[in-house]
This record gives sequence, C-alpha cells and structure tokens, in this order.
Amino acid sequence: MGGRHTGHEDVGGTDNLTCVDASDLLRSSLLHLSDSSLVRSTIEKAPVSRHVVQRYVPGTDVSDAVNAAAELRSTNRMVTIDYLGEDTLDAGQAAHTVDTYVGLLRALKARDLTQFGAAEVSVKLSAVGQALPRDGEQIALDNARRICEVAKDADTTVTLDMEDHTTTDSTLSVLAELRKDFPDTGAVLQSYLHRTESDCRDLATAGSRVRLCKGAYKEPASVAYQDAEDVDLSYVRCLKVLMAGDGYPMIASHDPRIIDIARALASRQGREPDSYEFQMLFGIRPDEQKRIADRGHQMRVYVPFGEQWYGYLMRRMAERPANLQFFLRSLITTG
Repeated sequence: MGGRHTGHEDVGGTDNLTCVDASDLLRSSLLHLSDSSLVRSTIEKAPVSRHVVQRYVPGTDVSDAVNAAAELRSTNRMVTIDYLGEDTLDAGQAAHTVDTYVGLLRALKARDLTQFGAAEVSVKLSAVGQALPRDGEQIALDNARRICEVAKDADTTVTLDMEDHTTTDSTLSVLAELRKDFPDTGAVLQSYLHRTESDCRDLATAGSRVRLCKGAYKEPASVAYQDAEDVDLSYVRCLKVLMAGDGYPMIASHDPRIIDIARALASRQGREPDSYEFQMLFGIRPDEQKRIADRGHQMRVYVPFGEQWYGYLMRRMAERPANLQFFLRSLITTG
C-alpha cells in the first residue's frame, strides 16, 4: 500500500542462511527488473499476463477500482485505492492523474462507499508532480490539495504514499502543509529506513493517521536495513512507538507474527478496535483479510488500478517468493 508493503518470511538457524541469501538475491533481481523496459515490454505483451495480473490489480479504469471497492465493502473490509503511476516528468500527465483521482472519488461517493473514510485514496506525490524539474514539490502540494478537497467533500481521506528515500523529506514536508487544512491526511513510514523510528515519534500525535509498512524499494545500506530480520525488528520498534502514541496506527503487513504483535501491543495500551487498523494488499491473503474483519478489527485493503501496473507487480513479486511462484505457475497453466 504507497508508501509499498513488504512481507518478509520467518527465518532462523544456520540451515536457513542459504535460503535467506537466495531470497535476498531474488528480491534484488526483481527490483532491478522493475526498471527494465525490455522485460516490461515482454511481460505486458504476453497474452496471458493481464489475466494473471488481475489477481493483484483489478483493472485499468475507475469503474474497475470502484467495483472492487464495492465488493470489498460487502465483506466489511475498508479500502484505499491507488492510481498506479510514479516519477512523472510531464505536467500534463500529473494533471491527468489528479483528474483521475477526482473522478474516482466522485464515483466512490456516488456509490455510497466513502462515508467515514471507508473507501479512501492513496496518492504518490511523484505521480502528481513532485519529480518535475522546476517547482516540483509545490506543484505536487497544489495537486494533492485538490485531491484532498474532493476527498473531504466525499467524506473521506487521502493517504500520501511513501516512495524511495530521496523523497522522504519532501513528502513529509507536503504532508505537514496538507494537514493544516486536512488534518486527517494519512502518512506512510517504512521500517527498513534507519530514520523511521524517529519519524514515528514525530508523527504519533493526536489524530495522526500513520501507515507503517516495511518498504519495497532497493535502498543503500547507508539509509536502510538490508537484512530481513533487522527490518522486522525495526518494524516492531516503530509499532511500539505508534501504539503508545496518541495517533491512529495503520499496520500494513501480511506477516502473521507482526499481526499478532500488533494485537498484543494494542491490548497492552488499552486501545479500542476502532483506534487502529490492519492493511493488506489486494489479492494477497484475502481469506485472512476477511477473518480479521470478521473478528471485529478494522481491515483495509490497498487496491491499485491503472495501466502502469508493471512496476507495482514486480515489487509485489520481490516482497514474497510465493507471489512469484503463483505468477509463473499461472503463466504456465494459462498458456
């Protein structure tokens, strides 16, 4: 979910060292492939790819996203929707992204899906102008403000996705500006960054919605933990800060251990079920999503849509080897 989610698997003992190394190598390779135009073209043109991708991306149009949201709401799951695209260097494309979000929010409102933030949107600032060569941050702020205005009219919220570490300060700066007029604008923090525990302390304030994820970009060791166990340990430290604070933690993880820890921390802090929420990605552990919602917890699903699904898909494959296995098996059986 923006800011993107990473679910590392449990490992331990010397017998697993080779598996861990292989998993890290696979993850690194897939993140590299996410930037490969040749591989992207090959996969996008494969006749069975789009059918397989629909497990993780429900479609390319606003109507596809709205229909997916309606189905999720029918099972008591909340939704945050991301219009795929990032790092745009074209002001016209940034404007198109804003228009798409405006249309999406109005369509969600028309279907009575947005009340009390039940269906909200996640926005990457680089998709709305942050990466433009001149005044990019200001352009992104103005565009995000427009989306927030329409979201407020629809009785819902916006969450600013977090991207690679070079954009963190800019994104948090835009967040601070938006919160002056739209205090319920959500933040995203990534536990694999060394700085995140400190950022959690800064953002664990009353009314502050903070999505904590592990992170899904390839980052240098100078700014990010490289070992999966270190990322998990950082996640728990950050989660303790958020749960002890006055804000609204959003636990973005598919890891059963993290989910159990979150429940325990919430109980220890005397938190009511509506004072925090769990988040998972569309198409990943859907049965567990339903179980969490059925137990009376807040469960939100991150739903991406749009033509630019390739980079998103590759990062999902990098996060969990099981995702890659499913994708390859689907290509073979469908072909």
